[in-house]
Amino acid sequence: QKSLRVTRLPYIARISTGEDSSIISGDRIVELLRSSGTSRGEPRLMPAISEDLDRRTYLYSLLMPIMNKYVSGLGEGKAMYLLFVKAETLTNSGIPVRSVLTSYYKSPHFLHRKHDLYNNYTSPDEVILCPDSQQSMYCQLLCGLVERQHVLRLGAVFASAFLRSISFLEQHWCDLVNDIRIGKLNSNVTNTECRLAMEGFLALPNPELADELEEICGHGPWKGILGRLWPNVKYIEAVLTGTMAQYIPMLEFYSGGRIPLVCTMYASSESYFGVNLRPLCKPTDVSYTILPNMAYFEFIPLEDGLRVTDDEEVVGNDKLVSLVDVKVGCYYELVVTTFSGLYRYRVGDVLQVTGFYNRVPQFKFICRRNVILSIDTDKTNEEDLHNSVTRAKKILEDRNHILLEYTSYPDTSTVPGHYVLFWEIKSTCEGVKPLDPQLLESCCISVEESLDYIYRRCRAHDKSVGPLEIRVVEAGAFDALMDLLVSQGSSINQYKTPRCIESGLALKLLNSKVTASFFSPRDPEWTV
Repeated sequence: QKSLRVTRLPYIARISTGEDSSIISGDRIVELLRSSGTSRGEPRLMPAISEDLDRRTYLYSLLMPIMNKYVSGLGEGKAMYLLFVKAETLTNSGIPVRSVLTSYYKSPHFLHRKHDLYNNYTSPDEVILCPDSQQSMYCQLLCGLVERQHVLRLGAVFASAFLRSISFLEQHWCDLVNDIRIGKLNSNVTNTECRLAMEGFLALPNPELADELEEICGHGPWKGILGRLWPNVKYIEAVLTGTMAQYIPMLEFYSGGRIPLVCTMYASSESYFGVNLRPLCKPTDVSYTILPNMAYFEFIPLEDGLRVTDDEEVVGNDKLVSLVDVKVGCYYELVVTTFSGLYRYRVGDVLQVTGFYNRVPQFKFICRRNVILSIDTDKTNEEDLHNSVTRAKKILEDRNHILLEYTSYPDTSTVPGHYVLFWEIKSTCEGVKPLDPQLLESCCISVEESLDYIYRRCRAHDKSVGPLEIRVVEAGAFDALMDLLVSQGSSINQYKTPRCIESGLALKLLNSKVTASFFSPRDPEWTV
């Protein structure tokens, strides 16, 4: 082959209908892994062979030895990790189609794991494997509360999933406390396996523990509540890089800023990639050390800053850089060739080389490749938008508000078209007045001022882009968005809020939750 293109999907489609795996792999394809579909649009199917589970298990086995170098006593308690599965399907030829995490949690590697003091979870496997994410979340939180004095680690795969669970706790703590008080599981949990597994946790009424939890949840602020509910916790683990970094302020709110936030690994549905060898560093300083035995890694140099090629643009093989030839400080787009048959597949991640561990490169995750907003000649990618929102939300924080979640939409129904941001905002203290229109207008201005020269030229000079709009949505709007996208096939474990809304149903849902709209001035004061 003389050039690099993005996809193997025609081959995968042929295998899913019954053609032999040998058209792409020397090993039998045993399952197809469905990507989350929340960072690039439609979910994609990735081929997987049985040995892939060995490689994933190997990477997982490295995490606790790394953590033990920095945090002592982790084998003396339990981990409350909120883990979920997603319902799977079968292709016409009988090949399972599931998320990568569902594949792992249902595998013998997880279910028949040897007893390990460092991987002692509060939740029984039956609760983790419950296909109803709401019932699973309820029972996992209940287990964590019953075991509160033994919990040393909190976490989920992504920060968004962990915060979703804390929000769920905030809404349902009364029911959870009542279950503990009377020693009986709520009748809303109907899954048989869950109910049987929970019998051991609620064998007897525990009014003393219920009183403690009621005092914590019902009579005090939720700022810092994680440390009060789980007083012995040593850190919170989740993916916090890329756009997940926006959840750091909310995690610090719930933790009181006293619990370290840890990001341990870098992985995707296509392949697992590497680990963070300095897990207690600031989330903004996380770099991942690539494990060369996970896949064959190559890189497309991004010589023009962070400008990246389009999915369909041909990239010559002579431009690919091998793992050993990357240079510190340079930006690259990640390309993998996997054991299961993906050949020079463009993952879509933009990475920066930050250094080396011995001779192995270390990378910082920068952003996803795709342009997500464009009205005219402007092209705003995920990192541009994230950086602009990050700057603007500091204005909110100075006025006792936190931006919980956001997404965007290029509205071309107006002339000229304009960027729309959906924001869910939470007050950090009681007695805060309603949102001041001038405050939100200042946020609109701040976002625009932080976008690149081409956007600002289109806005101020060419008048080809209209004033930026922030639509404030009601509390729980992004939970409802997550429910919608999960119901359409996304995995709750892998869910990442899409930074641009394209789906008609998702857009309709968010618009139905809008409580107020604010615009930047028609004629901006800044110049280009």
